[in-house]
Amino acid sequence: MMLHNPDEVVTRALVRQVNVPGLDRPAALITLDNGLDHRRPNTLGPAGLAGLDAAITEALAGEPAFVAVTGKPYVFCVGADLTAMPQLVDREQALEIGRTGHRIFARLRDSAVPTFAFVNGTAMGGGLELALHCHYRTLSGGAGPLALPEVSLGLVPGWGGTQLLPNLIGIPAAAQVIIQNPLTQNKMLKPKQAAEMGIADILLEPADFLERSLQWAAGVVTGEVTVDRPEVDRDMWDGVLYFARQLLDQRLHGAVPAAYRALDLLALAKETPFADGTAAEDEALADLILSEELRSGLYAFDLVQRRAKRPAGAPSADLARPVTKVGVVGAGLMASQLALLFARRLQVPVVLTDLDQARVDAGLSYVHSEIEKQVGKGRMDTGTAAKLLALVSGSVDKSAFADADFVIEAVFEDLKVKKQVWAEVESIVGPETILATNTSSLSVSDMAADLAHPERVVGFHFFNPVAVLPLLEIVRGERTDDAALATAFAIGKQLRKSCVLVSDAPAFVVNRLLTRFLGEIFAAVDAGTPPEVADAALDPLGLPMRPLALLQLVGPPVAHHVGGTLHAAYPDRFTVSDNLRRIAESGLPLMVDDEINPEIGKLLEVGSQPLTAEQVRQRALDALAQEARLMLDEGVVAEPQDLDLCMILGAGWPFHLGGITPYLDRTGTAQRVTGRRFLPAGVASSPAAD
Repeated sequence: MMLHNPDEVVTRALVRQVNVPGLDRPAALITLDNGLDHRRPNTLGPAGLAGLDAAITEALAGEPAFVAVTGKPYVFCVGADLTAMPQLVDREQALEIGRTGHRIFARLRDSAVPTFAFVNGTAMGGGLELALHCHYRTLSGGAGPLALPEVSLGLVPGWGGTQLLPNLIGIPAAAQVIIQNPLTQNKMLKPKQAAEMGIADILLEPADFLERSLQWAAGVVTGEVTVDRPEVDRDMWDGVLYFARQLLDQRLHGAVPAAYRALDLLALAKETPFADGTAAEDEALADLILSEELRSGLYAFDLVQRRAKRPAGAPSADLARPVTKVGVVGAGLMASQLALLFARRLQVPVVLTDLDQARVDAGLSYVHSEIEKQVGKGRMDTGTAAKLLALVSGSVDKSAFADADFVIEAVFEDLKVKKQVWAEVESIVGPETILATNTSSLSVSDMAADLAHPERVVGFHFFNPVAVLPLLEIVRGERTDDAALATAFAIGKQLRKSCVLVSDAPAFVVNRLLTRFLGEIFAAVDAGTPPEVADAALDPLGLPMRPLALLQLVGPPVAHHVGGTLHAAYPDRFTVSDNLRRIAESGLPLMVDDEINPEIGKLLEVGSQPLTAEQVRQRALDALAQEARLMLDEGVVAEPQDLDLCMILGAGWPFHLGGITPYLDRTGTAQRVTGRRFLPAGVASSPAAD
């Protein structure tokens, strides 16, 4: 018996007969539709699966020329209804989820009547697996993303995807879609990419997609259209999976069970009979559904999909002021990235300023080269490129900001410099112009203290690279008013960033937690722990990169500067490492060819009390637990969920950990260090375990 979910939004499968020219019998068209708009996509829970089963029976009973499945406008199907899964504690119920999907989908695969999937919109997870069971697939060029994202949540594709996809598009591409993409910020395929891979048999224009799909399907049935698919290379199968396992070991160190189970299932798909392969999927799905990694993954997914779109504490959007021009103070790399992002997303004039024309020209050159790259890769047409080039300009005179509604600074991280910038800008702009700072650690309140209108200053902290990382920390200073804050959130939404409201505390959220974390790693090195031992100590967590690689990405000078800011604020918890200072001053790269630079060891002055990897790991986790609790007590963010959201979106903290707080709860670290959990029992954890 499948788990009954009283909260399931039922996706109905509606059957209608369609007369198609060239066929002597009508076709049966099954449309998946949950009755809601595209913001609530079709999913298949127990009732939805039962409805699809009944619809297939009804469709076949009419002896159609073919059966086709499509979705409501903009959405095909995004797969299983996951809402009830965290409450499952019975393995038989978990097994039944896989078996039921397999049984119903197999009716399309095993049908004597030709079956088609008309993928008109977003298709993910079980929705894409439903399409894969059909004999043929058409795909709209205007469809949303296609993906098998289960591994990112702590699951595997459990309705045939691991067995069907590699035998359709080959093992290298299948491993990319099933394992690599979910572990790379849950990367998804655009329709053109999916079609080029061979997931779809034909890519059609969206304007008349259904009509052309019906005509194409009729041609296949009558033999007028021949579908040619390249033969799958089986000689390379084992080698690809061996290499993929090595990469997983290097990156995850065994920390994501779902990724390894997916590898095992892909190995089976080479020669194992389909029924045996899908039975193995059932077993893997049942094991993973009952795992803590899944509960953490679903918790993280919910944060990214829901909380990120409704930021806690954000003022009413009605208070936001219109923005018709943006000023950017600075023309360095960060400022240039910001200028391009604002122009591209807001479609308003953006002007860069800097101290001299050479710097302004360098900033504009960066913007131009990035636009040219997009055109060269076919990601932007020449008309759009010309418009963007016209929107971005530069000047050495800040009077160019006189009619700007929003000015953001990205200059050197020094409070005196930033205060000087704002004093000059305030004398030029109107009294309601929003002044935003991209500071990573300095006080927004201190920055605004001497201004005539400190209420319009707001923190607008992006993460590098600006175009890629989705987090935007919006910082409310002591005197920031609701209008400035509402405008900041409105702009953040237009920029397609996930915004989190944070209070004006040193280094805000991500940098404060990462600095405390990295501080423990360097404290271990300072004590005499070999750098390679300290660097590998966190491997069992499966973080996206090791600490020293992260430090290399941030930049030792930046990390040392932020560390100094936090040491000044909290000297009892944040130390300033002389070894980190030496590395920052040396200019030497920390990493060379993914290995710790051997020259770094010559700079270090260390003690004689080395720690084991386990000791380093526990100290780092204890420090994170303590700092997270203090940040919540201080009101830096509203709830633990916001700490997790910031770390997931700003630091790439993996879904399988659920951010920070579920992992600290699950390992008992939170209780031991702070005396209590961060999250209530049953949130991101098994009800049975709690």
